[in-house]
Order: sequence, then structure tokens, then C-alpha cells
Amino acid sequence: MPSPATPCPGVPGPPRRSRDDACPGALRLHTADDGALARIRLPGGLLTSRQAHCLASITEDLGNGELELTSRGNVQVRGLPGDCGRQLADRLRPVGLLPSDTHERVRNVVVSPLTGLDGRGRADVGGWVRELDALLCADPAAAALSGRFLFAVDDGRGDTAALGADVTIIATPGGGAELRTGAGGPRLRVAAEDAARAAVAAAEAFLHAAAESGTRAWRVRDLPRGDAGPGAGETGGSGGPGGRTGPPSAPSASSGAPVRPALDDALLGRHLSRAGVAWAPAEQPPPGPGPREGDGPAAGPAPGLIGVPGPGDRCALSVSAPLGRYTAAQWRLLAETAARSGDAEIRTTPWRGVVVPGLSRDAGPAALRRLAGAGLVTAPDSPWYAIGSCAGRPGCAKSLADVRTDAARAVGTGPAERAAVPGGPAAAPATAGTAGVPAPPAGASGRPDGAAASGDGTAAPLPVYWSGCERRCGRPGDGGAWIDVLATGDGAYRVAVNGALPGDRTAPRPVRVPPGRAAAAIAAARAASTAGTGPPAHATGAADGTSAAPGGADGAAGPRGEDRPQRHRHPGPPDGTGGPDGTTRARTP
Repeated sequence: MPSPATPCPGVPGPPRRSRDDACPGALRLHTADDGALARIRLPGGLLTSRQAHCLASITEDLGNGELELTSRGNVQVRGLPGDCGRQLADRLRPVGLLPSDTHERVRNVVVSPLTGLDGRGRADVGGWVRELDALLCADPAAAALSGRFLFAVDDGRGDTAALGADVTIIATPGGGAELRTGAGGPRLRVAAEDAARAAVAAAEAFLHAAAESGTRAWRVRDLPRGDAGPGAGETGGSGGPGGRTGPPSAPSASSGAPVRPALDDALLGRHLSRAGVAWAPAEQPPPGPGPREGDGPAAGPAPGLIGVPGPGDRCALSVSAPLGRYTAAQWRLLAETAARSGDAEIRTTPWRGVVVPGLSRDAGPAALRRLAGAGLVTAPDSPWYAIGSCAGRPGCAKSLADVRTDAARAVGTGPAERAAVPGGPAAAPATAGTAGVPAPPAGASGRPDGAAASGDGTAAPLPVYWSGCERRCGRPGDGGAWIDVLATGDGAYRVAVNGALPGDRTAPRPVRVPPGRAAAAIAAARAASTAGTGPPAHATGAADGTSAAPGGADGAAGPRGEDRPQRHRHPGPPDGTGGPDGTTRARTP
């Protein structure tokens, strides 16, 4: 049976899915090598203190004692008994974490995590998230969406708008909203009060296009694209491009023929009008490559104190955990901090961090020190900031390496890393400047000079993501460049810069190095990328001869978005695969 990522024979571009989406959830558990895995959706990452305490109790009583945050701000519990599904659901329902059995896997909504807090957005869009979630759960048609389908709600700062969501609603100047579908799809203006309804209508338009395309598409980018010649894809007499056809014989990239997205403005407009949403075309971006909102390192809010403008003298805390994995004790401390000193809520982020809003400025520093003492990342100069990884061995049989252990060694936390990364061994720190790899120039923060800014204006390093196989489960989304550290199966790692660097910088050549020299190669890649130079990052492991990262000239490769659990029973992608687009090999967008 072909892989779900196998292109349709004779049809360039998107794959024809050979099966329905099997993404895990709270009711559909996935069997991994370290036990069953549950993924609990948190629309917008919004959690009350009570809900957070419930999750800590679940992993203590049923799981492995840890909670993993995914690249969509959802929570995963690993090490569960295979027969605990009913018990898990019975604990989630009373606290509102399972409002719909039929829709629980489609509640994938990310939001600007600092919306309404730091004064940088155009609007506080938290209400859009809550309304969108309620509308999704009330819409029978929405239950047919894939568990990989992603909604993004952006308050105008461009952080979640850059994550490659299927449907994005973004606050615009003057109190309106813009609706976007996929990458390069139509952009329509709607009223702010209609933003959530417009997002659901756009999802229904996608389902219509997917049904008529015959591809069983899971995401907007899976839809085929047809040529835009006269009559192509039109329905009889409509005079517009709203009709859908089956999988097209798409023009080749060299033909120069224009292509039209299968989910076009006519189809989208009809569904909006049917939902009672008034709309108008929005300004389209110029054709061709160019800067995007959110370009730059996709590290999310920098850890530390975040000032809240206005009366009340309030602040918020931004923290993360090494590799996005929180112990139950760390999670409880976050919930207790929110209840005792904050607004009794926490916000998880698509960058595997947590924001605790509503603290007084007097209470903030002491609370941050307590969280730091518990092993959380509380400052942007932490070596763990912007470092991520997949599950790796031993939890995933498909992984070619124990990436968490190798990442801990590269970060160089020494004996403390066992506490910071459960199961990680103590190791001597790796040092840049060895193995023929030059050490980067460092600023006062310890980051390379010229490091780009994070979403709150704090200088952020280029994110690093360690992957145990080509699937790159949970790797950073589309919000800028990142360093891809990929296990090659021969005891080495391939270190490359993926994604477009800002300012037309040229990425350094990929190199292949043993685990002990990965830190030096990463430092060199960061230095070359932020300095705007493109010399090879030489190391004892010779460069692999390629001039771009996997997936094409732009370096984009591998699945976007959420961690995808793996199981060992199938040579292809497992049932329960949880990645957002189901790809199992490097993909050219």
C-alpha cells in the first residue's frame, strides 16, 4: 500500500491519501513503544488553573509523569495503559477539556499567546478563539476535518499567521479581520464580529473542495491546483472559477502556466455568504518570494517578565521547559502560580512555552525565581531556549537515534541535565570552536551577534530542532528559518539551515558530524546565518555535498506542525500518526 505521502500517479504536487486521518486524540489513543499516547487539544492554549491541575494528576496517575507540549500548543501524555481511554475521558470531561466526543481531534487552534497582554497586537482576539471553538463543536460538518487541520488566530503581530495554518483570521487596522486560507490562497476582509464564523465557513469550503478533488486531502496544501485558463474548473454558466474538478493534470513548473488554488475566492465566498458573513476581497501580496509576516526565528515569546501596559501595574511570565517536556511537579507549580498570583489561567504556546498572565509587578520576579528553581527556562540566555526535539529513542521505534540525550549533551548542561530532561544522562558539555568549527561571535546575552528578534522584540537565536528520522515530527512551522539536526542512521547527524533566512542571507552548507561535534556545527550554522555570510560550516565530518537543505532550494523540508507519534508495527506511517500533514519524507512546498 502506498504511503499517505505518495504523489498521485501522473499528478504532480499534492498526494492522494490512501486512508483516513488517524491522528491521536484524547479518545483515540496511539500505541508507541513507551506505552499509549493521548493528545489533548487546547484551543488557543487556554487553560484554567483547575484544568492544569487535572492534567498533572492524569500524567501522575496514568502516564509517565511528564506532559509534552506540541507545536500547536496541545498537550500529550505518554506512557499510558492501552485500556485507559474511558478513564482518561471521565477525568477530562468534568473540567471542560473534552467538550465534544465527535469533534475533539479537530479543535486545533493556535493564537498569538500575548494577545491582550503586551499592547502589541491590533486587538485582543481571545474571544475569537472561544467563539471559534464553540462553533466548531456545534457544526456537524466540521467533525469531518482531519486531526491535522489547523486554525490560526492572529492579533495582527504576525506570529501565528506565519505558522502555515489552513485557515487564518488576523486582526486588521480599524477593527476588522482578514481571512486567509493556506499559503498563497485567497484573502478576504470580514467584520471582526464575523471572524470566527468566517473561519468555520472556510473550513467547510475546504471540505467541499477536498470531496470534489478526490484526493482525500487532510490539509489545504494537499488540494490539487488547476490551471486558470478559460473555463478551467468552472461550473456551468457561473462565469466564475468556483467549480471544482477532480485531480488535474497540473501544468509543469517549467510551463509558466498560471495555477489557481483549488480553494479559490469564489468557492470561499459562496460558503461565507451561505453563513451570513459579508466579505470583500483583501489586498493580495505581491507575486513571487518576499518577506512575510512573522519572518525570522520562530521561537515565540522570549522567556522572562512581560510588562503589561495600562493601569494596574501588572505583568505576565513567559517560561518553557527543556525540549517542551514538563514534569508533573513543574506543571503543578505553574498552575499554583497562576492561581495564587495571577489570573488563574495559563496559556500554552505553539513554541512549547507557557505564559502566566495577571501577576503584579511586585510578585513577578519572585514567581519567576521559583519557576527557575524548578528547572524551567526563565531567561532568553538559557542554553535550552529555542531548542526542540522529537521523541526519539526509546519511545519511538522509527527513530534512528536517542535525540533527547544527544540534544542534552550538545546543550551541555552537565550533571543537571538528568533533572532537566527526564531520562537524560549526565554528559560533558560540547564546546564550539573544536573539530575545526569556528566559535560564533557572542553578544552579552551569549547569543551570536546579529541574532534576529523574537515576537516581543527580544533578540532570539535561530531555533534548533533535533529529529530522529526524515519525518521530523513536531519540527518548527513556517515562521522563519531554523536549524535542522537530523539523525542519519550511521551514528551521525546532518546539520543544515532550513527555511528562508531574512535579508536574503545565504544559508551555510549542510554538514554531517558525529553527536559529540553537533554543538559546534550548530553554533557555526547560527553564526553564519545571523552574520549574513554563507561560507561552508566545516567540521571533521565532511559536508554532504548538497547546497540546500532537504526539500528543495528554499530548504523547506519535512512535515509542518505538531508532533507525530510513531509506532513500529508498520513500515509506512503508523495508524495514529499525528503530524499535521502526514508526510513521511522531505517535501517540496
